[in-house]
Amino acid sequence: MTTTVDRTWCDRCGEAVAAGSHDGCAAARALEPPRFCARCRRRMKVQVLPVGWAAVCVEHGEIRG
Repeated sequence: MTTTVDRTWCDRCGEAVAAGSHDGCAAARALEPPRFCARCRRRMKVQVLPVGWAAVCVEHGEIRG
């Protein structure tokens, strides 16, 4: 299940989105899955699959890409 998320935290580096530019994070995210939950900043369990990826936050559930 893919959901739209209110992004408070960067899903790659885990820092606040408002803290500064995340251009490098955005470029890296084009090629790799998220590592942090954008809603709560928890580190997610990530599995890379042949057809994409799945990331699970214990609080907010799974996202796929």
